[in-house]
Amino acid sequence: MLDFIRTHRRLMQFLLLLLIFPSFAFFGLESYTRMSNGDDAVAQVDGQKITQPEWDAAQREQMERFRRMLGDQFDPKMFDTPEAKQEILDNLIAQRVLAAEARRNKLSVSDQALQQTIASFPSLRTADGKFDLERYKSLLAAQGMTPAMYEARLRQEMTVQQVNAAIQGTAFAPASLATRLSELSEQERQIQQLLFKPADFLPQAKVSDQMVKDFYGKSGQFDIPEQVTAEYVVLNADALASQVNVSDADIKSYYDQNIKHFQDEEQRRASHILIAVNKDASEADKAAAKAKAEKLLATLRQHPDQFAELAGENSDDPGSAAQGGDLDFFGRGMMVKAFEDEAFKLKQGEISDLVPSEFGYHIIKVTAIKPASTRPLDQVKEQIAGDIRKQILSKKYSEAADVFSNTVYEQSDSLKPVADKLHLKIQTAGNLTRQPNAAMPKDALYNNPKFLAALFSADALKNKRNTEAVEVAPNTLIAGRVIGYKAPTKRPFDEVKATVRDHLMKQEAATLAQKAGEARLATLQQKDDAEGFGPVQTISRAKSQGVPPPVFLAAMKADAAKLPSYAGADLDGMGYAIVRVVKVDRPTAVDQAKRDAERQQIAAALAQQETLAYIDYLKARAKVKILKPLNPKPASIE
Repeated sequence: MLDFIRTHRRLMQFLLLLLIFPSFAFFGLESYTRMSNGDDAVAQVDGQKITQPEWDAAQREQMERFRRMLGDQFDPKMFDTPEAKQEILDNLIAQRVLAAEARRNKLSVSDQALQQTIASFPSLRTADGKFDLERYKSLLAAQGMTPAMYEARLRQEMTVQQVNAAIQGTAFAPASLATRLSELSEQERQIQQLLFKPADFLPQAKVSDQMVKDFYGKSGQFDIPEQVTAEYVVLNADALASQVNVSDADIKSYYDQNIKHFQDEEQRRASHILIAVNKDASEADKAAAKAKAEKLLATLRQHPDQFAELAGENSDDPGSAAQGGDLDFFGRGMMVKAFEDEAFKLKQGEISDLVPSEFGYHIIKVTAIKPASTRPLDQVKEQIAGDIRKQILSKKYSEAADVFSNTVYEQSDSLKPVADKLHLKIQTAGNLTRQPNAAMPKDALYNNPKFLAALFSADALKNKRNTEAVEVAPNTLIAGRVIGYKAPTKRPFDEVKATVRDHLMKQEAATLAQKAGEARLATLQQKDDAEGFGPVQTISRAKSQGVPPPVFLAAMKADAAKLPSYAGADLDGMGYAIVRVVKVDRPTAVDQAKRDAERQQIAAALAQQETLAYIDYLKARAKVKILKPLNPKPASIE
């Protein structure tokens, strides 16, 4: 995964951009822009700063998104690289320049579009497909947001999304390009292989004792890094949970003081018929729309039972017309004001007069009324207990965090004072190295790189003092103390010399196999000779099973102008292969549906490239400056 990120930097930039922006999943709703604009700026966009806290928050949010998507397969090391962190900063910059472009072009999103977007979220639908207003409110409340706050953010994000759509919508794949790529994709080649295996050259391989010693001396793979054994204490919600008790009296008091939170507002279920008319329509068009609406209303006055039928035949609201005009239950603030005011005046079963709005003319029928109600204490008792516990734990953690940090620093010769003071358990971990151990469980807090760096600091390692309090996760502090140290060593030469010799023999044999293969290829390119080649295989870009990737690529790249054609493939230490292309077949019939689908895929790929290029243009115009670049270090090669 890390190699993929390194080698596909631009693609990862685009994918992360899609994930960060827009964020319509009801998770990670914290606003980057509301954070303090201190002096810790990492970038500047059009004179506005992006701060280190914003950058850190974006990294945490992306990790949480991937953790939810990948579950147990999530590996936080995906983001613990300079490349990944730099990409997230690049995407924060992209958000800023796209938002500025949306403002510059005075783009906006209507109330109706906003409501339809919210109503389309699968997580906000009940089993029967209805919009779940209570779940909507509770999900937002869990993130510390009100519907008004979230809808303002969503409107902004949808507005900026229009900039992306405008660019991607202009991309197209030229027919000649799409046809050529489709033809290459459908092409089949008949090939034969001739393999030069390292095992066949082992008898010729020669490795001296000096070569073995030299490899042992230069290679670091036999080094055993320095290790420490450490005591540590952890402060988090789990460590404090046993110290928090919530009584029935606390629950009752909270319920009484926050009764408004447990009151459900009145909701109305309504159906409507919309006769749409644009704001800038001519007076004649407006009059025609109104006349059509009045005619429908007159019919409904005579035949109110035909509302659903007439809505399906005449309403210009595609989202509700198919449902007979049904809009499901909604509360105040969910509809445009004129529509809402009328809907909340009507009695159940009553049909309104014409209601003009920015979308046209509505005819509304209220089909059900759900009166305001208050949920009883027994129904919300567990929820309240959980909320109180969270509040107490949050406060207790904030207080304890200061005590924890101060105590491990001020009484740095032992962890016992802080453990006694905060009722924490002193634990022990051994064989810790400067770098995290990938084999350790993911929940091993002592395997965190920041904590390990603190353990191997001069003060902790040489002076045996407590480390500072290190935050290894949100609301999680850890401090440690080195109680044992092992200096770096190297595995004894006699213990590994047989392994080294075997490795060098195979390496030498692979080199001899490649040289023999390259020599034979040069001969075959001068004179055709099928001797020694294996049976004929048919391969295509859709069918390459059983053919090593280097062989497949060599076969597909081979010049087919004159057959047979030859190409060589290095099997990366596994030998060398010569490919003999004997025939090229193309389909006699064209699958036009497949061709059209491929052309759409090519257009989508081009749209991505054009979007990235457009963002680069906007960055240049906004005079983007990276104030604290995080340049990845080149990988070392042994």
